[in-house]
This record gives sequence, C-alpha cells and structure tokens, in this order.
Amino acid sequence: MDLKARSCLLQNREALERDIKTSYVMDHMITDGVLTLLEEEKVKAETTQRERATMLIKTILAKDNYAYISFYNALVHEGYKDLAALLQDGIPIISPYNGKNSMDGETSYVKTILCEGGVPQRPVVFVTRPELAKRIQEKLYKLKNPGWVVVYGMAGCGKSVLAAEALRDHSLLKDCFPGGVHWVSIGKQDKAGLLMKLQNLCLRLDQDFTYSQRPPFNIEEAKDRLRSLLHKNPGSLLVLDDIWDPWVLKAFDSQFKILITSRDRSVTDSVTGRKYEVPVESGLTHEKALEILSLFVNMEITELPEKADSIVRECKGSPLVVSLIGALLRDFPNRWEYYLNQLQKKQFKRIRKSSSYDYEALDEAMSISVEMLPENFKDYYRDLSVLQKDVKVPSKVFCILWDMETEEVEDILQEFVNKSLLFCDRNGKSFHYYLHDLQLDFLTEKNHGHLQALHKKVVHQYKKYYKQCIPTSTQEDCIYWYYFLAYHMASANMQNELCALMFSLDWIKTKTELLGPAHLIHEYVEYSHILDQKDVIARENFHEFLSLNGHLLGRQPSLDIVQLGLCQPENSEIYRQAKLKAQQEMDKGSFYVEWINKKSIKNMYRLVVRPHTDAVYHASFSQDGRRIASCGADKTLQIFKAQSGEKLLEVKAHDDEVLCCAFSADDRFVATCSADKKVKVWNSRTGQLVCLFEEHTEQVNCCQFNTTNSHQLLLATCSNDRFIKLWDMNKKYCRNTLFGHWNSVTHCRFSPDDKYVASCSADGTLKLWHVQSANELKTLDIGGFFRNVEDYQADAEILVKCCSWSSNGATIVAAAKNKLFIFDVKTSDLLANILISHHSTIQYCDFCPNSQVVAVALSHYSVEIWDIESLSKIADCRGHMSWVHSVSFSFDGSLFLTSSDDQTIRIWETSKVCKSSAIVLKREIDVSFPDSEVIILAIDSSKYLQLINGNTGHTVYLTETQASCICCCCLSEDMQLAAFGQKNGTVKIIKLPNGNVLKSRIGHREAVQHCQFTSDGNTLVSSSDDSTIQVWNWQSEECVFLKGHNEPVKNFCILKDLRLFSWSFDGTVKLWNTVTGELERDLTCHGDAILSCAVSPDATMFSTTSADKTAKIWRFESWSMLHKLNSHESCVRCCAFSPNNELLATGDDNGEIRIWNVSRGELLHLCSEASVDGGELAHGGWVTDVCFSPDNKILVSSGGYIKWWNMDTGQPLQTFYTNGTNLKSLHVSPDFKICVTVDSLGILYVLWIME
Repeated sequence: MDLKARSCLLQNREALERDIKTSYVMDHMITDGVLTLLEEEKVKAETTQRERATMLIKTILAKDNYAYISFYNALVHEGYKDLAALLQDGIPIISPYNGKNSMDGETSYVKTILCEGGVPQRPVVFVTRPELAKRIQEKLYKLKNPGWVVVYGMAGCGKSVLAAEALRDHSLLKDCFPGGVHWVSIGKQDKAGLLMKLQNLCLRLDQDFTYSQRPPFNIEEAKDRLRSLLHKNPGSLLVLDDIWDPWVLKAFDSQFKILITSRDRSVTDSVTGRKYEVPVESGLTHEKALEILSLFVNMEITELPEKADSIVRECKGSPLVVSLIGALLRDFPNRWEYYLNQLQKKQFKRIRKSSSYDYEALDEAMSISVEMLPENFKDYYRDLSVLQKDVKVPSKVFCILWDMETEEVEDILQEFVNKSLLFCDRNGKSFHYYLHDLQLDFLTEKNHGHLQALHKKVVHQYKKYYKQCIPTSTQEDCIYWYYFLAYHMASANMQNELCALMFSLDWIKTKTELLGPAHLIHEYVEYSHILDQKDVIARENFHEFLSLNGHLLGRQPSLDIVQLGLCQPENSEIYRQAKLKAQQEMDKGSFYVEWINKKSIKNMYRLVVRPHTDAVYHASFSQDGRRIASCGADKTLQIFKAQSGEKLLEVKAHDDEVLCCAFSADDRFVATCSADKKVKVWNSRTGQLVCLFEEHTEQVNCCQFNTTNSHQLLLATCSNDRFIKLWDMNKKYCRNTLFGHWNSVTHCRFSPDDKYVASCSADGTLKLWHVQSANELKTLDIGGFFRNVEDYQADAEILVKCCSWSSNGATIVAAAKNKLFIFDVKTSDLLANILISHHSTIQYCDFCPNSQVVAVALSHYSVEIWDIESLSKIADCRGHMSWVHSVSFSFDGSLFLTSSDDQTIRIWETSKVCKSSAIVLKREIDVSFPDSEVIILAIDSSKYLQLINGNTGHTVYLTETQASCICCCCLSEDMQLAAFGQKNGTVKIIKLPNGNVLKSRIGHREAVQHCQFTSDGNTLVSSSDDSTIQVWNWQSEECVFLKGHNEPVKNFCILKDLRLFSWSFDGTVKLWNTVTGELERDLTCHGDAILSCAVSPDATMFSTTSADKTAKIWRFESWSMLHKLNSHESCVRCCAFSPNNELLATGDDNGEIRIWNVSRGELLHLCSEASVDGGELAHGGWVTDVCFSPDNKILVSSGGYIKWWNMDTGQPLQTFYTNGTNLKSLHVSPDFKICVTVDSLGILYVLWIME
C-alpha cells in the first residue's frame, strides 16, 4: 500500500474503528476480491463491534492499494460518507495517466465522481484519441475561474466521447473540479424541454433537499436556483452536451465553469466570460478508424484485410459509421467485400435525408446494419422510430409496447446495443435505452409512411396495460408516459384519445405534481390544432386553469383538484367536470364546498393579440397610441393596430432573439436590439432598414429613443458588454460610449426631459449619466440593500432588472429581485422600498405618465399596479398563461400593455383596472345570516364601508371616504344599524341601508380594534389600543369606560347578563359590570399575552390561549383552573368549545390544531397533515380561527387556507385554497353550511357546503 494511503488510514483509524459495522463493508470487499472468506471469519470471531472493526483495519493495512480503494468504495455504498471523506485524500492512483491512455488514470475516485455526475460510460468498443483528449484537458485546467470550454465539430465526430474521456483524469478532477462533474445532454430543445432538463439538474444538485418542495416552474426561476446550488459548490464543472441553439446557454450564463459540445463554433458568442475552443473537425484519423475495426473483429491492425482501408475511407471518419460496420463484421467476419460494395455502390434504396448531419455513408451503414438483423428483430427496431431525440427510455416502456417480460425485452435491446444500433445507459437503477440522433433521423425517414401507425400502436399498448388507470410515481415508466403519451397520441392523430387525456382533471393533477405545470401548458399550445377541432373553448379553459393554478397542483400533493375545479366559472368545462365528480364522490362520503361569489373576479384586459410564434419579450406603444411594436424569441418585429390588433407590418429583424423595441418620438422609426449583438433602426411604416449598428460585442438588452423632438434624435442602447452607447440618428454613428458598470447592463432609459440616462446592471447598481457630457452623475448601490440582510450570500449576484422615471423626472424607481426601490433623483435618498412578492421576481416596471402609479410585471404570470405615494397595491391583473416579460404605458397613460412568454400581448385600460381593482377588502368584516341570506359588512382599502349581499354580490356603499382609516365594523342583530371604529379613536353609528350617520363619538385615544352591539342594539361596546373598553349607550349618550388592563385589549365577549368578559396582551382576563363599570373579577391567566378566549355554550367554563404556548380551561363559578393544556410547541392563537361543551379545539402558530376532552383535559386528536414542502407549516401558516358544527362532528379552521376536519378521526375532509393567505377569522352560519372570510389580497369568499 502507498505510504500516503497507509498514513491516511492510520491517521483516521480511531474514528473508523469507533463507527463502522463490518458485516456489509466486508461483503463489498469480498465481491471486489480483496478480502478472503478466511479473513472475514477472522474478523467475525472478535467479540465486540469495535474489536471487529479494529481487526478489519489491521487486515487492510497488510494489503495493497486495491484493498484501500475497495474499503473506501464500501464506505460510500454503505452510507458512511463522512468516514469515506476522511480517506478521500489518501486514495492511491493505480497507474498514473501517462498521456497515452486515459483509462490508466481512471481511479476509483474518478469512477465515483463521473458516475454520480451522469458522465456517459465508454462505448463497447473504444479507442483512445490522446492528442484531442489532452487538448481538452489543457483548456479545462484554465477554468480556475468561471468560463467556457467549447468542443466543436461535425456531427458524429466523437465530441461527446472525447469530452467524457478528458474527464477521466484523477488530477484534473481533484485539482480543478473538487465539487464534482454534472453532465447534461441537451440536444435540440424548445423552452419546455429545456425547463425539464433544468428541473432534473436542479434535483440532482439539491443534495441537502433545500428546494425539495417543488421543481422550478419557469426558466428564470430554474436559472436562479441553479445559480444558488452551484455557488454552494464553486468547484463544480457543468457539462452541456450537444448544444444546438445559442439561446439555450442563457439559462446557464451565471459565472459557472462549463464544458460544452456543439456542432456550431459560434454557439457561445452571446454568453459572457472567458472562452476556450477545441476543434474536432476531422473525425477519426484513418489509423484510429482501423483500430476500431480491429477491436470489433478481435484482430491486430496488421492482420486486417485490404478491404478494411477502403471501408474506412467510405466511412469518412465518422466514429458512428465505423462502429456500425464494425459491429456487422464482428458477427459476419467474412463479409468485408460485401459491406464495402454496399457502401460504394449504394445498392440499398437511397433515403432522402432530413437530418442536418452531412454524412453520405450514414444511410448505407444504417441500412446494412438493419438488414442484417433477424427478421423478427427488424419490426422491433422499426418500433423505435417513435422515440424522441435525447430521451432515455426505461425498459418497462418496451415491455408494455411489445407485451413481453423484462428479460425478453432486454435480450432484444442488447442485440441492438451490440450492433451499435442502440445505446444503453446503466448509470441508473435500471437500464435506459436511447438512439443517436443519426440513427433516429434514419429510422423516421425510412419509416415515414408508418409513423402514425407506430404511434397508434404505442397508445393502444399503453391503454391495454393501464386500462382505466394512470401510472403512479412508484412505477419506473411513469415519467416517460407523463412526458410523452400526449406526443404519441398527437402523432397518431388520435383526436378523441388526446382530448380525453388533456381534458382530464386526474391526468392534470398527477402530471403537474410530478413534473410541474410548464410541460403540460406547453402541450396545450403544441397540440391546440388538434384539441381545438374538438372543443376550442374547453382547451382554453384547461389552459387557463392550469396556468393560474398549476403552482398549487405542483406544491400541494394533498390538493383535491375537484375542489379547485369547483372554483372555476360555472360555464367552463373544468367546473362541469368538477361538479359531476363532486356529486359522484359525495355519494361515497366526500366533502366539497362551492365558492358562491366567484363571479365577482373577472378578467380586466381589453384586447388580446397573438402576433408572434414564440415568447414576446417586449412591446411598446407609438407616441400617438395608435400602433404597437413588439418583438420576441421568433426573431421578428411586429407592428399592429392598438385598437383592433390588425397586423400592419412584420419584419424578419435579427438572426437571434429580439430583446427590445421602441418607437422614436415622432413615430417614424422603430429600433430593435438582439442577442445577435446588433442594433437596427427601421422605418415604422415600410419596414425598411434605416440603420445598422454593430459596435456592441455582446447581446444588446435594451434600446430607447429620447422622448422629445426639441433636440437631435438619439438612441440609447445597453449590452452584456457592460457599456451604454448613445447613437446620433442624424449622423448615424455612436456619439458616446458610457462605461462604469463592471457587469452586464440590463436596462436604460432617458429622463423625461432627455437630460439624463439611467442604466441598470447585474453589478447591483443604478447609474445616472449626463446626456450632453456623457459623464456619470451618480451611482445608487441597490445591491447594498440586499447585502445587509442576514441570509445574504456573499457570492450572490444582485441583478437590477429595470428602471423607470416619474413623469416630472424627480423620482426614479428600480427593480431588483422581488423589490421596488424608489429614489429621489436630486438627493439620491431612498424614499421607499417595497417588497412586491415573496414568491416571484420582478421582470419589468413602468411609471404611469400621468399619475404616481407603477405597473410591475412578475414571474408568476401577473402584473400588479402600485400606488407609489401610499405604497399600496391597487390592482392585480391576471390573464397571462406564462411569465410576463414587460409592461408599458401609453404616452397619455390611458392604456398599458403586457407581453408574455405565452406569445400574447394584452392591452388594459388603466382607469378600468384601477377602479375595478380598487375594491380590496380588509380582513376585518362582520357577517349576518338572516333567513337564507348572507349580509357582509366590510371595509375596503379606500376607507369606505360597504354592505355586500353574499348571494348576489350586490354592493351598497354606506360611507364616503373617511379622514381616518376604518379599523373595525359590526352589524346589529336586527340589521338596522352598523357601526365602525377608526384609527383616530372615533366610533360611528350609521343607519341601514342608507348609511346616514346617527351618532359619532371620540372616546378612545388610540385606534379602535373591535366593536360590537348589545343584543338590543342600544349599546355599542368598543375596545382600543389604549387598553380601555368603552360601553356607549348611543341613544342616551351615556358612556362607561372600563379601565384596568395594562396593555391593549385583545378582544371581549358580551355575556347574556349584560356583563362583559375581556382579555388582553397583559395576560389577564377581566369580568365587568357594563352598567356600573365595576370590575367584578380579575384573573392573571398567563405569563404572556392572551391571544384568544372562548366561553362554553352553557356559560359554565371559559378557555384562554396564550403566546406562552399553553391553553387553559377555567370554571366561571369559582374562577379556578380546570385544566392546563401543555402540548403545543408554539403560540396558541385560537380556541373554541363544541356546542355540547364536551370538546375544545385549539390552534397554534405551527399550523396545528388539537382537540381536547374538556372534562378530562385529555388530548383526543392532533389535526395536522404532514408538511409537504419541507418546512411549510401544516395549515399554510398560523391557525387563526376554529369553529365546530352544531352536531359536534366537523371543525372548520382558517390559516393560510380553510380546512374542514372530521372530529371522529381528526383527519381533514377538505381544503379550500384561497388566492391570498393569512386569513384572519371565519364567520360561520348557525347551520354551519356557509363560511365567510377575506384573504390577504382582499378577496371575499362566501363558501357553501355542497349537499
């Protein structure tokens, strides 16, 4: 054994002897042949575990390097990763890499790293190409800092094999990439396919399950997560195999160490960072091709027949073609001349090639290989024509397709593998098979006329196997079917089957839980031409339903999709299916609720236009507001009418994605900028190219003209090359280059008076520049506001996404991550920063030209309108099916438009949106249930009080805007009166239904938090933050103040004998005589704040809950404690007695509800589902309210959402997910059939239990 290995083993001997169990470790070592059975018996003969470990170490020390490596691998496989890590530095290199054969340097450490990273294994027949492998390694050694190594060459030239071979070097991995290697096969992808690749990569990297709750739902989120995961392991190498399109690399352009293989040398032109190239243009040399043939036929090169040289020349250097011929010769070693003739004379019918691969020999080689298969195997190989490129298919799929046992299928597939007609991946738990792109192109072209029938066969075999069921996540083939079943149905033109699948709530739920919503949303677009033939409205219903609710389905496996479907409009196909399923399930005892007032939530956009065939990155109005220019991923510029959407102009604008477009101030020109590094200016009427600017060296992110005609016409652009450029449109040259940012510049904008330009950058700053002098005016360090928080990661990138000026130029707003920052331009003071969302990032923002309103586009598919003066959200605009890239106001502010990845542009009326969305209710409401009606008294965000009919949604405004905010409100029992309390301490009584103010009183010194009428309506009781309670006979003007609490009163309860029961943050409860104001009882119940109290229905007991994590039950008669309930682990926030006085429910801040037997103080049930998101509270947040049904059998609770529970079992009956969260209270009808609440977004819910 090497001295270093021996020393490492001795140094860590004590830890190893203390912790390992020898039995399973020895099993591995015996399998490796480094430990004998006699030695195993000797170890087992020792008495204790430690003595056995000591004997094993002693035995290993007497052996060689192979024993050390075997012991290390055994520790890894048996879960002793910490102990294995101690030995890692001592792993010996069996035969150091000598530059001739990298296999010699493939140590156990290398094998482990490459296997875990998904690096492909060597082909069955493998020859070295040491010169090329060494050149790749030399470039990889330069990746001490983030950068790109690009291995490029013709298809089939062996780039992937060379890249993998270069990594089989111990020193390279140890010195340069200690964080490991992560191989991702990319291939030709659309955005949905790329997202799938990113999701899988993030899952592989997330070793500590930081993000185990769900996959990223869009490419932006996946890029952010990938950045976070790789920054944890800065020594990692990311290998992107077979890159076709430059746009794919943008998802990985975040300062990583990356090795890519590609046919296209220019594929990395649009990414940032150092780049090192390795050309592989010649394929195999003649000698290497002969070596492959010699290995296949098991002969020395000198023994090969003369025909071998001719065959190699006909193969034109392609490793794949040489391998195909070699595999045939292995089985038929006497057919050298026959195969040469086939290649030379092209006697097989020439197949018109649809592939971009330029090898004339390919078709002949493939044809020969297939023709040599046994007759029954040819049909099986033809079935592979339906596979997708770059998809590894589990053997179970072929078992279903061919109706065979696993062993039979694997024998057939292995025959294909042996003949180099198929590839097998053995890195996973089971075998997965895939075709090279060349092979798949050959098959699909050859079997072109049979493809529909072949796809139909796949679908029929799937239906035969699964019958009426769908695959479950435990089945190895389930992921394949969820990804590709719809593809097979669409390719087979099976319209009915495809519609039945895509319009199935069960399929949607299961697929979204497994894969997230992105792939399914993509399928609704991809197969719309088939689905729309059956029912275009249904397809739109399901598309929109999934787009708005997919995040719930992906995050909450317990979600009942039928319940979610019941929340859809009643004329939708989703609602119809959900209602039918609910009725069927209710017969089996299921529980469902209907959202009665859901009609009040409506779409607010005026026009939807779909001018592009791919994502729309930007759109803007012309100065006169009559036209709209848009651009996007389809590389085009579109101009259309703002009124009707009628297309006016389409321009094939750039060679890559067009990222931004803008009208000039006189509307004569439109500028575009692109990932192709170019800036172009077009005649907006004719589409003629006016100017082409090519001075930027990286992709150009933004372009904008100056906003007035008083000066010369200027165009500002900014780029990933870190520069902002000002272009003189009169002289058509770059007037100034502004430099100062040290990272990509993402956005730029002229001030309204054209004196300044603002720029945003990935360096975390917002800079202001003088236009005239091109000098920097000031720098605002936005990244600093993030660096001061506790969880900030030092290497995290702070990307300032965009900025916008107020109409007077005095204020500028900038967006970074999920926050808006508002600055005073003159003083540079931060006026405010607004946390827009906890769960999404800001994509764009724009100031309204005629008000202090800012529109914010978010990654979670919505646009929000914010009032900058009040720092409040006034509208939430939903409708897009995917993330929103931009939002822009018209120049008069009357309209704004949004552009999205869903290929649509939506035009909204500003006044309509703000007016309709201004009615955002506060959560403090009162509800009455007269007869079969639901009457709600509510406060909205505009300081109005309103009366709402819960059945019809009809609203009556009772008050004008109040000078002071309304904090609370209440109804009298006879519905003749309403009252409300204000922040300034005022309480007012109004007449219903006209809203006339009858009486007003300023008695409290601070905000009034609660108010309630006595049963006769003559007296109003109110409590305040000033710690007092006011009992006001508003008709006689008599008023009694109840003073005694030392801290604010949490709430109170009016008892039947005109006594009043109150509790406070001071930990006390008090009993008052409301007539005299006398304090009758005073009890200190808790050492911390009392958060809730409940009085039993028979008025013999009351309960208290506290921030001290306890709940207590008290006797009213003696005011003594009956039980102390101790098992909560967090603040106990609410409680309620059952109508029969036998049960008490308590809810806490961990989202848990406990059900207690009142008489015994015994815990009966813990109502808490297992957390599904790795740390998310069971109830989605604090449990804020609970209420029993009249028969004591059901409990309803509120928190992050609403849940109904079975009191016999403690299990949930149903969950209703509100749009917002943080529900404050529940108002339940006496018969328990109706539940009313308001969420954090101000949305009202009137829920009826279905019967």
